[in-house]
Amino acid sequence: MTNRLQVHILGAGPAGLIAAETLARAGAAVTVFERKPVPARKFLMAGRGGLNITHSEHIDSFLARYGAGRTMVENAIRGFTPDMLRDWCAALGEETFVGSSGRVFPKSFKASPLLRAWQARLGGMGVEFRFGHTWRGWDDTGALLFDTAGGPFAAPAADAVLLALGGASWPKLGADGAWISWLQSRGVDIAPFRPANCGFHVAWSDYFKQQFAGQPLKPLSLSFNGQRVESEAMITAAGIEGGGIYALSAALRDAVDKDGHALLHLDVRPGLSLEKLTQKLAQPRGAKSLGTWLRSAGGLSPLAATLLREDAAGGQDLAQLAPAALAARIKAVPLHVQTPFSLERAISSAGGIRAQALDGFRLRALPQVYAAGEMLDWEAPTGGYLLQASFATGVAAAQQILAAAKAAD
Repeated sequence: MTNRLQVHILGAGPAGLIAAETLARAGAAVTVFERKPVPARKFLMAGRGGLNITHSEHIDSFLARYGAGRTMVENAIRGFTPDMLRDWCAALGEETFVGSSGRVFPKSFKASPLLRAWQARLGGMGVEFRFGHTWRGWDDTGALLFDTAGGPFAAPAADAVLLALGGASWPKLGADGAWISWLQSRGVDIAPFRPANCGFHVAWSDYFKQQFAGQPLKPLSLSFNGQRVESEAMITAAGIEGGGIYALSAALRDAVDKDGHALLHLDVRPGLSLEKLTQKLAQPRGAKSLGTWLRSAGGLSPLAATLLREDAAGGQDLAQLAPAALAARIKAVPLHVQTPFSLERAISSAGGIRAQALDGFRLRALPQVYAAGEMLDWEAPTGGYLLQASFATGVAAAQQILAAAKAAD
């Protein structure tokens, strides 16, 4: 490059920041524009419960987690693997470890130390930050327009622009999908956003909501459409959410979109075989109430025992069931789930810029504009897959910008 490459990055989440680092390391002049007053708000929020940054499973199993979106992210992840992400964390002073589930966490379990070290590194590399800049599209000359506290601002021209504006979940943290109309008006094909890694509405009875909203349902195994997940769930006044629900949410959401509801099955005694549970339930009930007997003989929690009789779970007269039939019911409680919770409550979103709108990570309709992260049309379960793909696509998009600049030089 005869002149220093000038790149504007819109969005200071993981995809935008790792792209800024990749570009600055190669000598580019990088300016990052961010709507919020601080970077990576969603990243910080995700780290409050222990930052699950990636996963340790074999790469083939890892890539299978992206389903139909695998083709969009596979090359990027193979180019910036989970091991490479762990090495990157270690270079910032945050060693990682593999948890019992195979998930990878920083030893501090926090996002804030990693982000502080990262910001210091980027500052030392000359990356410039413009916080409080909300993107509003382009003006007639092609300049990027922003709203700021001091009024409208038009950014000076750059050689390339990288959009890393996120999806549409948790909009209060910065990613609200407002960019869709500006890209569509320029001919970019975008799939509508839908909630992902989300809970679902369930028509609980008033009694059930009053007694159990806010309580976890565990131990638990969940089954839907041939998938089985060992996890837990959380009862809410509106429905059900939690790790097990999130893992199945894409399939549940698609079924609801097609049929208006989905039938999920819950095994509320996953540690006990059907045969052994049948034997336990063959004990005489005596004078015990049904609920007490289900807890003592079947080992069910009060929540699980009550769930069996909920209308939303196909409630019926359990006292009339033979031990084998009752055991089968406990091992596969049917639960009718309805619409997903809103995008505002979803952990992530599905939808975004479609693969056919891209050449690698460059927008076909806007040759100097690239995109990375959750604004692309892929989705993944929780467990480190969301962050891994965001980091990897940010690196890949930055590398493509560098390669295009080199080819043009």
